[in-house]
Amino acid sequence: MRLLHSATALAATSVFALALTACGNGSGNDTSGGQSSAPTSSSSAAADGGATAENAGATKDAGSGTGSSGSSAAGSGTGGGTGTSGDGTGTSRCHTAGLGFSFGSGDGRISSSDDQQQLPVVLKNKTSAACTIEGFPGVDLKSSGGSWSLTRSSATPKKITLAAGASATFTITYLPWNQGSGTEFKATSVVVTPPNETTSTTLAWPGGSVLLQDGATHPGTYTGPVGS
Repeated sequence: MRLLHSATALAATSVFALALTACGNGSGNDTSGGQSSAPTSSSSAAADGGATAENAGATKDAGSGTGSSGSSAAGSGTGGGTGTSGDGTGTSRCHTAGLGFSFGSGDGRISSSDDQQQLPVVLKNKTSAACTIEGFPGVDLKSSGGSWSLTRSSATPKKITLAAGASATFTITYLPWNQGSGTEFKATSVVVTPPNETTSTTLAWPGGSVLLQDGATHPGTYTGPVGS
C-alpha cells in the first residue's frame, strides 16, 4: 500500500515538472517572438530613411534647377541691358568739329519783303564714321551793336543718324525789317551751336536787316530742330 502511494506521488511530481517545462518553453517563444519583431521595425526605419534620402535628393535637384533658371534669367537681363546701351547701334553723338556748316537753297536769294523768310542751315558729317544728332541748335544773330539768341519753335525733335558724308538741316525762320515796321536789327553773322555741344561755328548772315522782337512772346524770328 505504501508502495502504491509512492508511485502515485512520483507520477504527480513528473506531471508537475512537465507542466513547468511547457510553461518555460512558451515564455521563451514569446521572448523570441518579441526579438524577431525588432528587425522588422529596423527594416521599416531603414525604408523610411531611404525614402527621406530620396526626397532630400529630389529637393537638391529642384534647388539646382532653380539656380540654373535664375542664372539664365540673369543672363537675359544682362543681354537686355547691353542691347539698350547708347542708341542701340554704338553710334556716337555728332560733334561740332566733325560737322561742316553751310546755308541751303535760300543762300544769297533772300527776299526784301516783310513776309517771314526761311533759311535752311546744312550740317554735314565730315568724319568717316556715322554719328547721331537730336534737338535744337543754339542760334544767335550778331550785329555790330549786340547779339540776339533766337527762341525755339514748337516742333518735336527727332534723332537723326548721319552716315559719313551725309547731311541734315534745320531752318531759321525770320521776319525781315522794313522801313517803319519797328526796330531794325542789322544782322551781320549767325552763330550756330549744334545740339548738346558747347563749341560754335560762325557764318556770315546772308540776309538783310531783321525786325527785332527779342522781347516778344511769339516772335516772328526763331529756329527749328535739326531735321526740320
